[in-house]
Amino acid sequence: GDIYRSVSSFTSVEDEINVIPSIMFLSQNYPNPFNPTTRINYMVNSSENITIKIYNILGKEIKTLLSEYKQPGTYFIDFDASYLPSGVYFYRIISGNYSETKKMMLLR
Repeated sequence: GDIYRSVSSFTSVEDEINVIPSIMFLSQNYPNPFNPTTRINYMVNSSENITIKIYNILGKEIKTLLSEYKQPGTYFIDFDASYLPSGVYFYRIISGNYSETKKMMLLR
């Protein structure tokens, strides 16, 4: 009886862990530093309109890289910065009330 009881309580803990929270994930771009293209991976856990924007070091918006409705899943998008000068840039993902910003470096 004792063994069965410990197994079933472990199973219920396991079930709670496997509930997927409706959060996003934005990974660091690769390669970084980059020249002239880099890849940004992101994960969507609920169907949402996703926006990814690129900003310069002063916070000025350079480009909207992505603005579309996505189903849950893992995605990537490539950013071509061949028209931009070397320097530090930021990329930001926005979805509903969630946003996350990361830094990247363009080296010529």
